[in-house]
Amino acid sequence: MADDERDETPEERADRNWNDLLQELRVSQTGVQLLAGFLATLPFQSRFTDLDAFQRAWYVGLLGLAFVTVGVTLAPVAIHRRVFRDGVKEELVQAGHRLTSAALMMIGVLLGGITFLVVDVVYDRAAAVGAAVASVVVLAGLLVVLPARVAPR
Repeated sequence: MADDERDETPEERADRNWNDLLQELRVSQTGVQLLAGFLATLPFQSRFTDLDAFQRAWYVGLLGLAFVTVGVTLAPVAIHRRVFRDGVKEELVQAGHRLTSAALMMIGVLLGGITFLVVDVVYDRAAAVGAAVASVVVLAGLLVVLPARVAPR
């Protein structure tokens, strides 16, 4: 059912949309925080010293991307804290929607980058490129193409 077919006020719609967005953020925040935590522990593993300079730089880039992605997934909550009870729920929902969309893209890039690093360490750089491209194609299909196909025309 489309938003305009519901019997609700604009405020009720904004409340419902915000609650839906929060549920989506709960799922994505948990996953991103686990990924960031995993990345943060890698330098403390004995094999980390075996990484070459490129792999270490790639790792630091991934760590930075994970950090920013966690921040982007937390930003809607921070905005909500700032504008709580200011009567700007629709603007909050729009900002949260844009940030969550950006976070999904960042998660896709992060997962592709992690795939690259792991396959590069386990096999070689050529296999890593193939695996990363394949993972990004699969994620683009799941996170971009599939939702576009499910959306009403």
